[in-house]
Amino acid sequence: MSTPRTGGQVVVDMLTSLGVEYVFGVVGGQTLAITDAIIDTPGIRLVHTRHENAAAVMMDAYGRLTGKPAACISTTGPGATNLLTGVGGAYRDSSPGFVITCNNNGENIHKDDAQNADHVELVKPLVKFSRLVAHGSSIKQAMEEAYVNALTGNPGPVHLDFARDTIEGYVEDPPEVPAVHPSRGWVTERPSASPVALARVAERVLRAERPVVWLGNGGNRARGADDVLALAEALGVPVVTTFNGIGSVPTTHPLVYGAVTRMGTALAGDVLGDADLVLALGNSLNAVSTTRWRRALPEIVQVDVDPTMIGRYYSEITDGVVADLGSFARDLVTATAGRAADAKAGRAEWLASLDTARGAWWEGSAVADAEAEGPLSPADIVRTLREVAPEDTLLIPDAGNPGVWSFLWEVRRPYSYIKPVGFGNMGFALPSAIAASLIDPDRPVLALIGDGSLGMSLGEIETLARVGGNVCVVVLNDSSYGNIRQEQELHFDGRTTGVDFGTVDFGMVARAMGVDGEVVTGLGALRKRVAEAFAEGGPVVLDVPIDRNVNAWTFPSFVAPKQRADAEEMEEA
Repeated sequence: MSTPRTGGQVVVDMLTSLGVEYVFGVVGGQTLAITDAIIDTPGIRLVHTRHENAAAVMMDAYGRLTGKPAACISTTGPGATNLLTGVGGAYRDSSPGFVITCNNNGENIHKDDAQNADHVELVKPLVKFSRLVAHGSSIKQAMEEAYVNALTGNPGPVHLDFARDTIEGYVEDPPEVPAVHPSRGWVTERPSASPVALARVAERVLRAERPVVWLGNGGNRARGADDVLALAEALGVPVVTTFNGIGSVPTTHPLVYGAVTRMGTALAGDVLGDADLVLALGNSLNAVSTTRWRRALPEIVQVDVDPTMIGRYYSEITDGVVADLGSFARDLVTATAGRAADAKAGRAEWLASLDTARGAWWEGSAVADAEAEGPLSPADIVRTLREVAPEDTLLIPDAGNPGVWSFLWEVRRPYSYIKPVGFGNMGFALPSAIAASLIDPDRPVLALIGDGSLGMSLGEIETLARVGGNVCVVVLNDSSYGNIRQEQELHFDGRTTGVDFGTVDFGMVARAMGVDGEVVTGLGALRKRVAEAFAEGGPVVLDVPIDRNVNAWTFPSFVAPKQRADAEEMEEA
């Protein structure tokens, strides 16, 4: 018979067996049986945060960057509800992770106990799997089932709610927990396309005059960059991404033309608009990508590991293929090998015209004055940051305008960009940067944050000071919720409400919390200071006042030519 162990120790043993290295969270009375067990368990570490939302975001970022689950943990009631926003971000952007809440004793759940809340019902809409675990003998199986749900198909967060007496009490005959769980060997395997579907698609791609690959977040999750680019090169097919697909392929590749979304690049929108066939790879065709399904599209071949995602929208013009997009791309190259050269030659003139358009697009946001003094254009800031940041920098824009301005960032290596898209949750970039520094303390990380989002995650500067890492936080500071203020100005005759703040010196705030920081007012000084920060390898916060009049909603690089022409016509009228 096995030596009795607490339920909390079984939970921790299972986490390590399933490959979980980090647990992020805020401890409380109900969590202690789990968090105490972490102390003496090698291979797993508790990182405590200032707020539970940051813990959930760190779980999310870890899953995005590694493809493996981390865990976030909270106590009952307000601890659990504080997790929800970050959990929603992980769910909507398909990031795996364990969400662990710790409830009251089993006999008192659903009674008027302290901080009582029905965690399963609260969390269920924002996870792939949610379950109360109220008996020690159920812990192992519940965690195994949750793990399979988290990693199979489109990955995502899973939730386990542990009754307090379940984890504090001893499991009299605890299960044997393997050091490396066998599920880890197969759970990330993905299906390949059927030969019939592959042959059907091959004929359509060869026949099309202007096929376009529209690569979604599945490109990041599948780590499919090499395979997708090999397909594009073999067949002469341009590639655009969704907002969530940014980072899945380098934007410096000659066949990659940027992101198509509500406020995507004008260039990418034109490329997609030319298409007579769209290969939607790992792309759910959701509202963000399609302007709430008002975007006109030609015939579509939609490839996804989850068959329920295929044909949800644009069903009547969609041909579906259930497959991993990487293996699909490899197999399609093989299936078209005999005729690919002729198809590619027929697209050469079109591709040449797109290449010319790309050069003009990038020129449109070139920095006019490299030594400009503030307040600075956010476009100039992003282009300047890309000049000086190391090649392998991980860019993490927060929600709102930082994400829009990041369209001007050259992605030089795949999987070097993460952003909250599906849930658009503010307060994402700073906790994510901390998670990234835990994965690789030496990798340069640039967190691009608006002052509104930083205000929501400000306490985590102390967490950054504690964890460390080669993290440069650049604050685009317009003393407002800039994206919403600009939308109000555009659509409500310049009237604004609820968006402006007093002046905050975030450099001073950072120093007070243990991180080097300062206000930077010129492009030359910013270039110098960022280079120094990455060379020194420690965290820094740079507060950059920006020009409030440079509007992301009307910036020429993000507005399609037809939209610009319509706007100009209205002004003349």
